Amino acid sequence: MATLRQQIATNVLTVTRFRELMKKLRENRPNDDLNLVKKAYEFSQKHHAGQTRASGEPYLVHPLEVGNVLADMKMDSVSIAAGLLHDSVEDTSVTTVEIKQEFGEQVAHIVEGVTKISKIDFSSKKKRRQRTCAR
Repeated sequence: MATLRQQIATNVLTVTRFRELMKKLRENRPNDDLNLVKKAYEFSQKHHAGQTRASGEPYLVHPLEVGNVLADMKMDSVSIAAGLLHDSVEDTSVTTVEIKQEFGEQVAHIVEGVTKISKIDFSSKKKRRQRTCAR
């Protein structure tokens, strides 16, 4: 179980990354639904609570990094919400059905697609490139 100091550090780190994300979204896509992104962050935060990666880093940092990369690419709030949620289906008890109920068909469709891609076993870089280019 995380110490109070670790919990505070995790909260500061993730809140800082979330604020960066929201700033980018406001600058790049001011007419997008910021509430959808906030809701996805809170949902992901709730379901990844207490989880850490092998490195010891809070689990939520990765989805936030994905969200920030998508914001840098000027992607819309639906894509960013899906980026924040993509690990929820893989690494928690959350289902795609729950994502659909909470966030709608578009977000669920993207999350499901990312989940399927992550399950493909690429035995070589050449096969990975061939599959990616064929799509």
